[in-house]
Amino acid sequence: MPPPPSATAGRRSPFSALLLYVTFALVILLLLTSYSPSIPHRGRSLHRRLKLHPRNPSLSGAGAGAPTGGNGAPQQQQNHHHAAPFDPEIAELERRLEDKEWEREHYRILHGDGGGGEADEHMREWEEFLREDEDFINDDERFNLGDRIRALFPKFDLAPRDGFASLDELTRWNLEQSGADQLHRSAREMELYDKNGNGVVSYGDFRAQHNESSGEVNSLGFPWWKEEHFNASDADGDGFLNKTEFNDFLNPSDSENPQIINLLCKQEIRQRDKDGDGKLNFEEYFHGLHDHIHGYDDENADISHIGNNTVAKERFSKLDKDSDGFISEHELEPVLDKLHLSERYYARQQAAHAISEADKDHDGRLTLDEMIENPYAFYGSVFLSDDEDYFHDEFR
Repeated sequence: MPPPPSATAGRRSPFSALLLYVTFALVILLLLTSYSPSIPHRGRSLHRRLKLHPRNPSLSGAGAGAPTGGNGAPQQQQNHHHAAPFDPEIAELERRLEDKEWEREHYRILHGDGGGGEADEHMREWEEFLREDEDFINDDERFNLGDRIRALFPKFDLAPRDGFASLDELTRWNLEQSGADQLHRSAREMELYDKNGNGVVSYGDFRAQHNESSGEVNSLGFPWWKEEHFNASDADGDGFLNKTEFNDFLNPSDSENPQIINLLCKQEIRQRDKDGDGKLNFEEYFHGLHDHIHGYDDENADISHIGNNTVAKERFSKLDKDSDGFISEHELEPVLDKLHLSERYYARQQAAHAISEADKDHDGRLTLDEMIENPYAFYGSVFLSDDEDYFHDEFR
């Protein structure tokens, strides 16, 4: 006997219930998909848009050296340091933007014109280049970070070529990039002084133009633009500076020219030599130098011991190689990098930071896979988050 109609009206078959559930789930899924933000293809994370950060050309030419500031910290650390990009292709794009900005800022100097409409045209071109270049580096089909790292890895995995990127290898790579960046800026600035375009600059040419545009501003903490500094940069002694020598002149802290290194040491002695004997006794060292170089032979040194007289005497003795009770200019050379932080310092800092970010097995070195899986540890220098100040801004 069949059940009454009232008993079957409120019941559904198991198949009908299942069909209803599946339909409902599909509708919810479609709604979520239609309102979700699009996921960037090939693994580029949300909010991670690469941006170019060309250096302000008006700040170039001040030299890379950094003296110690009044609070004991190097001035280069107090100011913003602009590091070269990890990827040479990024560096080339930034240099192109810098060159366009340089043309705009120095049009009047280079061409003797008041600027006006020409300067505005330069700005429009600069903004167009910026848009195009940033679109390019954020297009994974044209600029894929994994592919870029694969292409670059063999160029720094050299000593030894063992399939790992060590701290020293990454430091050397970073230093190569910063050196190329620095040389490009120096060559561009040299155009201001090389009026006849013969590829060299005399001190007279430099001084005349420098007095008009730059005054005595530099990052060394003392006047560097004197003739003795120019002559020290003149490695071949011909009375002129070529492109390489001019780069050394503008960036003395990064120079390997022995004459420049010796002159920087002399300058440091002069600043602290109270009795004028051309060297530092312990008191002059303790009150003028010790707090700046404490820990130069031990990166983990306890800075709470800076004012400790016993520790200071130990440091003084290490520097005083001939044990005559004084520190000479030659004995100061091993700690010159502590007084004027060079690109070598920042190259190592960047390498250490990248390893700390990407070294997942904590063996102190990086495999190719670790680098590919953590690309922003290397491209962070051109990366800005949309919603936060992300990734090691002190380097850019």
